[in-house]
Amino acid sequence: MDMRLPFACVMIVGLAIGFSVPAMQVEQELASEAAAAQESELTLGAAQQVTNTGWGHEVALERERDGHFYADVTVDGVPSRMLVDTGASVVALTGEDALAMGLYWDENEVAPVAQGASGAVYGVNTTLPRMRLGDFEAQDVRAIIIPEGLGISLLGQSFLETIGNVRIADDRMVLEN
Repeated sequence: MDMRLPFACVMIVGLAIGFSVPAMQVEQELASEAAAAQESELTLGAAQQVTNTGWGHEVALERERDGHFYADVTVDGVPSRMLVDTGASVVALTGEDALAMGLYWDENEVAPVAQGASGAVYGVNTTLPRMRLGDFEAQDVRAIIIPEGLGISLLGQSFLETIGNVRIADDRMVLEN
């Protein structure tokens, strides 16, 4: 009997298992992140506080159970829940959120707009006419629409840089002017 054939079959099965396990792990991680985001969504209302300190306004965000900060923002009056990402240079919108905000794009315009950990990020550059978080409002905010692959919209520096001070102390992120 020729032993090369069984060895080849074992190698093919081994390769198939090797490639499918990481894919399953990625799917499980994405499902866990989605569940955590959904769980956080239930408690967000109490986690965001807008206060007037006499010197100006501040928004205090409590760290959620998943370790992240989330904010309720409005874009041209449309409410959206975003993950605060101080490392993102611009606001990044999911395709679903962009559509809810009345933003549309041509599929032919989708192109690489950023570099992520796993490679190029494809999207469309846009400008948000008016964006608000508590009493903080900015106009003509740079943003990108990422039609596929982004689980939640990101509140990036193109909006955060319009706020006087953003600091994290313990489990609170405080945005203040």
